[in-house]
Amino acid sequence: MTSTPQEKARLLRALHRPGEPLVLANAWDAVSARLVAAAGARAVATASASVSWTLGSPDGGGADREQVLAQTALVVRAVEELPVTADLESGYAATAAGVGETVAALLTTGAVGVNLEDEGRPLAEAAERIAAARAAADAAGVPAFVNARTDVFLHQLGEPDGRLGEAVDRLRAYVEAGADGVFVPGVADPATIAALVEAVPAPLNVLAGPGSPSVPELAKLGVARVSLGPGLAKVAFAAVRRAAEEVYASGTYTALDGGLTYQELNELARGRRRGRQDG
Repeated sequence: MTSTPQEKARLLRALHRPGEPLVLANAWDAVSARLVAAAGARAVATASASVSWTLGSPDGGGADREQVLAQTALVVRAVEELPVTADLESGYAATAAGVGETVAALLTTGAVGVNLEDEGRPLAEAAERIAAARAAADAAGVPAFVNARTDVFLHQLGEPDGRLGEAVDRLRAYVEAGADGVFVPGVADPATIAALVEAVPAPLNVLAGPGSPSVPELAKLGVARVSLGPGLAKVAFAAVRRAAEEVYASGTYTALDGGLTYQELNELARGRRRGRQDG
């Protein structure tokens, strides 16, 4: 079993292989993390939106940092044999120094990776925040994987024909500042993905969902990490809405068919990661 934070951090780094991507079906609590682990995950990641919604807060800075870190700690304990990387939006801090403090606090939970997004900040400011995250991890003695995200494509910043160049400039600067990997949500075009792989000297992470190339297709493009982001949480919450609306509208319960059993969920809560059972 991989036990120390240093060992887990080294494993997480080793799992980022262009052409053989690390697939992350992002979780948000202990049971979702154990379900993902039982499905075959080699590492577990949180999604900031999923965690924020679970805490009753909107994504995009609405969540309380301490609550997010506490939720992350629950995920880490739930899958203690696997490395965990946490999505911390832009670091829940106004300054680069604050980002460093957030990352230092994250590492005390046992997580060994972090996603940090630039939110369209000026490049120099965004790079400074990545450097602060790197310094905090180094000071803690944990070779944590810092994944730097740019929102150029996700939020369609600037002119369409200039987005690739802007993203590349930003990502290269983040790598120079200490990022281990780069994350570009909002891209699905194979040619654009291939161009990013070619232009940026770091493992590329993309966000996948309906309409995206499949994992094998992304592997052929040289992608090193594939994330589902809040996709699983959206599906789970949609199931709750369907079942609730049905019982209140018609008094029937067909939407409850296919759910996990009481026994399965109890075993997951106890820490036993098992597949579906009858009964």
